[in-house]
Amino acid sequence: MTMLGWTLLTPIKTMALVLMPLLIAGTGRPSDAQDEERSYVLPEVIGLAIDHNPRPAGAIGVIDIQEGLLVQAGAYPNPSVTGRGGRGSLRDEGAFVPGTVSQLPPADVTEYNALFSQPLEWPLKREARKNAAQAGLEGAIVGYDETLLHLRADVKLAFWTLLSTQQSLKLAKENLAIIQDIRQTVDRRVKLGETPRFEAIKAEVEVLKAEQRVTREENHVEVSRVVLDTLTAGSLGLRYRIDGEFERLPPALERNQLVEDALQQHPTIRRLRKVIEESGRTLDFERQARVPNLTVIGGYWRELGREAVHGGISVPLPIWYQRQGEIASALGTIRREEANLLRVRYDFVRQVNQHFKDAGTAERLVGVFEKGLLRKTQVALQMAQFSFKRGESSLLQVLDAQRVHREIMLDYWQARQDLSIATTQLERFVGRSLYVR
Repeated sequence: MTMLGWTLLTPIKTMALVLMPLLIAGTGRPSDAQDEERSYVLPEVIGLAIDHNPRPAGAIGVIDIQEGLLVQAGAYPNPSVTGRGGRGSLRDEGAFVPGTVSQLPPADVTEYNALFSQPLEWPLKREARKNAAQAGLEGAIVGYDETLLHLRADVKLAFWTLLSTQQSLKLAKENLAIIQDIRQTVDRRVKLGETPRFEAIKAEVEVLKAEQRVTREENHVEVSRVVLDTLTAGSLGLRYRIDGEFERLPPALERNQLVEDALQQHPTIRRLRKVIEESGRTLDFERQARVPNLTVIGGYWRELGREAVHGGISVPLPIWYQRQGEIASALGTIRREEANLLRVRYDFVRQVNQHFKDAGTAERLVGVFEKGLLRKTQVALQMAQFSFKRGESSLLQVLDAQRVHREIMLDYWQARQDLSIATTQLERFVGRSLYVR
């Protein structure tokens, strides 16, 4: 490089080194603080899961396979053309009468022949095969709806778990702040000689316990984040948070109506019905397949001293075997699928009833907390803290009030989570959202 080129390049490199951090900060990956501020609501997470989770793509692949099988089932048999040729020589001249004026054929000549054959399938057999493939395609389409239903339910369950762990972490941090405030009060009293040194040790132990709970809840939050992020195929990232509220049980739900909806419109039930229909169409095909295919044959022959055009028909005779094994297998498949559908129906009835009862129990428990229990524990804690600061209550009393308040709050949020989980599971087995009819 020349001296002039180096002179011009040096200011450019210097400017690039100065501006590079600014460009990275402006257009590159967001910083950890920005990642932490990114929050998602439930519909956004469900949308990311549907777009990026491999389960819907796999269900679409099944639909593509069934579409190919439908095209295959409707295809007509292809014809066959056979051609042969070669040189032939006359070896036997005794075929010609001596003394005649007939012109003897040449001693050798080119011989060739062509053969054409076209299978003709029994129309009812082809129609039964197409009907079976059509039922398989319709079942695959319903299977896609079934996949989305279960994916939404899995995302919602993971969302509720993360929301619960975030709330538990928030309570743990609030509890730590209260305990630290109590320790400061105890330390002041120890310095003034109003409280024994032992009280400061107990307060310090409580602070350590509260810090341990915060650390444990932070670990739970991280694990729950990974679980939810896995369902979105890594679309959320490692540092994010979610915003939302736990679900409540919709009013005016009738258990019998939910059971009827599950048995009539659930994607799993509809898919199994299509499987049975496909099996029935397959049985029809096997029965129609006892009728053999007809093959029409035609050909042209040119040999030494001979030329011919011929046609014919080829029909296999089903004398010794008439597809008894295939028909018996198709009947067994129908019985198996019918039994599977009956088993799933009974299981759905049990699941709907169980989750409906669980949701009702959790709803009543949440109502008990919200009708006054939460307010009473909060007031009791505030009174205990106020009395402790004025020296009217002991450390043990305020710690006991703090413990009761924390346990009540944890039980309340656990009840909210249980209600959301029961509602989500009820939607999973009913096959639709409980908030939309």
